[in-house]
Amino acid sequence: MSSVAQLPPANDFDATWTFLEKGLDQIMNRLEEGLDRTRYSILYSAVHNFCARGSPPQTAGGAYSGPLNHRAATHLIGAELYNSLSKWLEDHLTKIRTESEKFMDEALLQYYTKQWIRYTTAARVVNNIFMYLNRYWVKREIDEDRKNDVHDVFTLTLVCWKRHMFQFVHHNVIAAVLKLIERERNGETIETGLVKNIVESFVSLGLDTTDSTKSNLDVYREFFETPFISATEVYYTTESEKFISENSVPDYMKKADVRLGEEENRVQIYLHESTHKPLISKCETVLVKNHTEAIWEGFQNLIDLDKQDDLHRMYALLARIPEGLDPLRVRFETHVRKAGLGAIERIAQQDADPKTYVDALLEVHRKYNDLVQTAFSGESGFVAALDKACGEFVNRNKVCKNSTSKSPELLARYCDSLLKKSAKNPEENELEDVMNSIMTVFKYVEDKDVFQKFYSRMLAKRLVNGTSASDDAEGSMISKLKEACGFEYTSRLQRMLTDMSLSKELNDSFKERMQQSYDNSGTNGKFDFNILVLAANQWPFSAPTTSFNLPEDVIKTYDRFQKFYQNKHSGRKLTWLFQFCKAELKTSYLKGSKAGYTFQVSAYQMGVLLQYNSGTSYTFEELKESTALSPEVLTSALGILVKAKVLLLNNGEKVGDNGSKYDLNFDFKSKKIRINLNLQMKTEQKVETDETHKTIEEDRKYLMQAAIVRIMKTRKVMKHVALIEEVITQLQSRFKPRVPDIKKCIDILLEKEFIERVDGQKDMYSYVA
Repeated sequence: MSSVAQLPPANDFDATWTFLEKGLDQIMNRLEEGLDRTRYSILYSAVHNFCARGSPPQTAGGAYSGPLNHRAATHLIGAELYNSLSKWLEDHLTKIRTESEKFMDEALLQYYTKQWIRYTTAARVVNNIFMYLNRYWVKREIDEDRKNDVHDVFTLTLVCWKRHMFQFVHHNVIAAVLKLIERERNGETIETGLVKNIVESFVSLGLDTTDSTKSNLDVYREFFETPFISATEVYYTTESEKFISENSVPDYMKKADVRLGEEENRVQIYLHESTHKPLISKCETVLVKNHTEAIWEGFQNLIDLDKQDDLHRMYALLARIPEGLDPLRVRFETHVRKAGLGAIERIAQQDADPKTYVDALLEVHRKYNDLVQTAFSGESGFVAALDKACGEFVNRNKVCKNSTSKSPELLARYCDSLLKKSAKNPEENELEDVMNSIMTVFKYVEDKDVFQKFYSRMLAKRLVNGTSASDDAEGSMISKLKEACGFEYTSRLQRMLTDMSLSKELNDSFKERMQQSYDNSGTNGKFDFNILVLAANQWPFSAPTTSFNLPEDVIKTYDRFQKFYQNKHSGRKLTWLFQFCKAELKTSYLKGSKAGYTFQVSAYQMGVLLQYNSGTSYTFEELKESTALSPEVLTSALGILVKAKVLLLNNGEKVGDNGSKYDLNFDFKSKKIRINLNLQMKTEQKVETDETHKTIEEDRKYLMQAAIVRIMKTRKVMKHVALIEEVITQLQSRFKPRVPDIKKCIDILLEKEFIERVDGQKDMYSYVA
């Protein structure tokens, strides 16, 4: 048996409202019992019938037949229903509010949440039942702005909750929520879903009364977020001050890190996402910014003990606040500089060789570069601090106490030892890694022109003497230097390699020509001959400082090559650099030596020894006359021959003394078959080093003068201080010009009239066109 409730008369408001009131009671208080479709339809029809009796004419199907213009809208009815619904909601919420007074703390939250969910669920059903009221009467009221306090029915339910429930209980609700969150911060497990529901209810009450389709976070921020942030500040201020006073800085940082992570999770689990920024910002201020002094003070101890995990935690915490990392960068730079200076001071006491020196620099850089990448996440400020510190101890340390050019010189010498043929040469892959490490040090070298000059001389010697370990390695190193400093920096180095290739082709061509001559004459060549023809302006060599008579044994080949080359390149002049020439001489005069020895000698030593094909004893003056060598050069050549006991000197005589006599040693013996006598004396090395530095100083003067002219040609007029600053800026990639040296160059250019002083202004220069 089923029954259908009868609709009240459309023109009887009291009957209509009584009917609807019963439906509202069921929806709001017993919705869980269910609201069948028939009951829903009848309630909807009751609202429709009451409101529609004042509507414009409808079609036979009941549908509205035309646009709702202003005149038709005046017949819309609904005020009585709207007002009665508002009053009914007020009464309903008053009962709920009165009931809520029985509860406190978590029980209040349980009750509030349960009622909120029931109420909002029912409110959606009520809104649908009163949809006709929304569509016509409410719409007209809002459109014509007759009443600011009229809303669609669903918004009305929320407005009523806010007025008659929320406004009275929010203090207790917020207090309960904050207590619950504090319990969670104290380590207790709480029902996070309860807090989430409260938060969502506060967000839902952010109503835009002018547009029901929009909402805001005003209620949430005013009644929840603001007190929540304040409570957070109080909680962590108390906790952090107590904890840091009783524990170490690393332990405090761990605590702060955990707390920040918990607050991040709190936002994810039950807070509105908009709270993330103010909450985390407040926590960063309380947990980090308010304790920066203590955290900064703990830095030195951590870096001394190499506590990378703690250092990373410190970095991560201080990176959260403005300028929090600045003191750390300064202290890090100071620490690295001291570490570098200390490392060099330790090896400086042992008169360190280039490899030991460069390895010491690299070890410090490698250690702290790894620290920057791991503990400080490669942050640019720490990278800059590392670079600045390395620049200091690479260029100004105990080894460099007299000159900043010592580092580039030692670096070039290390490259030389690395790229020379040796049993200690690293494998190809390892060599590439070592060269990359060298470039790391090179990056910090200020006087790159010093490195270039020494490297150029040493490369030239390796190529001329055939001692390069690998053409590929030489090319790879030059490519790295080119990448670091540009084409101009390495153009001469590259040209040296090119000259070596061209010389090989020239040798092959000359040997082929000589072989044809020997074949035609029916003779065989007595010795092997190789020649290197080098472009004079590309190689760091100067003309010989002594005359030299070529021995008769090689004069014919010398003349043949001169003729061959002039025929091939007419107009070119060959300058023979005998000081770099070398030879191999085979012995046949020694007693008991069947195979004989092979002496590897310089051209000047060859000139001396070949004299002994005609005699067995010569005085210093006789050898000087026959070879035409200067006394200094002859003394140096004889010194090594005497030291090796190839020639014998009478007791009491010294090499180079007038009248000293040199006898061929027929009892010479050696464990080696091939004996290298072409050795450079330490005094010669020092002279060469001094000459290189002298050349560098001369080159710098020309570079500074060229820079001044270039700048003045562009600017035309310039102040003294500005000109000096610009010269330093332009040249600092090659070397760091000293101000006194720039002033001297300015004076030279004033004398040469490239520039002049501006009348009446001593500190102003103008360019002379």
